[in-house]
Parts: sequence; C-alpha cells; structure tokens
Amino acid sequence: MAKYQVLAVVGGIAKESLNKKFYGAMKELAPKDFELATFDISTLPFFTQDMENDPPEIVQDFKELVKACDAVVFITPEYNRSFPGVLKNALDWPSRPYGQNLWKGKAAAVTGASTGSIGTFGAQHHLRQCLAYLDVDVMGQPELYFNASKAFDENGQIKNDAKKLVTQYWEAFEKHLEHLHIAENKKGNPKVPFQEHRAH
Repeated sequence: MAKYQVLAVVGGIAKESLNKKFYGAMKELAPKDFELATFDISTLPFFTQDMENDPPEIVQDFKELVKACDAVVFITPEYNRSFPGVLKNALDWPSRPYGQNLWKGKAAAVTGASTGSIGTFGAQHHLRQCLAYLDVDVMGQPELYFNASKAFDENGQIKNDAKKLVTQYWEAFEKHLEHLHIAENKKGNPKVPFQEHRAH
C-alpha cells in the first residue's frame, strides 16, 4: 500500500494541454510510495456563495478527494502572468464555506509546463501567494519550470535529462512530506477512497 495519496490538480484543460502531458510523465516517474490521482477541474461549476452550503455532487466529489489526499501537486500553465481561472475556481470550492478550508495544512508542491525555460514563473508565483493565504505547506525548493518543447522526443516520450529533473523534484517533495511527518500523522485514520476522476 502506498504511503502517500497525492492529488494532482492540473490547470490545463485543453485536449492537447502540455500540462496534462506533463502530469502523465510525472505520474510515470512518481516514487513507489506515491499513489497519484487527478480530477478533471473543467467539470466544476463556477463557484458562487449561493451554492457553497449545498454544492452539486461533482463539487462534493472533488472536496472528498481533497479531504482524502495527504498532499497536492499543482501543475499550472500561465496566462497573462497568472494561473488560469479554472484553477482558481478549483481552489475556491474546497476553501468554502468560511471556516471550512479543506486546503488548510495540506502539503503541496507547485510546478508547470510551457514552451519556454521559465514560462510558468508568473503563474507559479501567483499561485503560491494564494496557497499561502489558504495555509498550505508548499515546498519552497526546488522550483521546476518544465520546458515541454525540449523535454519530449519525436515519439512523445520524456527524454533522460527531463526525467532526471522530474525525479529530483519528486525526491525533494518526498523529503518535504517526511519533514512534515505526513505518514506518521495519519496513522490510525481510516483509509478513504482515492481514485482518478475524468469527464465522460
């Protein structure tokens, strides 16, 4: 059984999203103690206080996944020096109603893919600001700005140099979780369902 259940929140929702592809590569290279799952955040309705006390079932499913996970990795594209609105919407739902912030105390990492060397710097920096307010324990280093234009070969497979970067990133995140005593803190807690969600 995996030691850590890690939720990947992917901010790219396009069919050919670089960040979806990046998540696929990250999942293949994840440590053996990690069980990864993701959720199609494009299926979430726009957040509104009118529904926060009685949210739709799809929102409840997402909130249950956030509650169940031990840690979160946020994978974001960048638009206009920030992360996309669909990702902000995914942050808002589990943080509400006021006083019931499900992100609070979660361990997390932030990364993102683009076609440039530091193409998601602005998005990652802005996302970190929001996560700080939500009281998330975000890994500070290493920062990973994944250059997808150079990372995959002609067959769509991740190259060795990029594999090394991702592997080092996962190793650092695992140490971050160990530092926070995540595994020890959840001992004795009942195991809850943890699985992928994709739009049909």
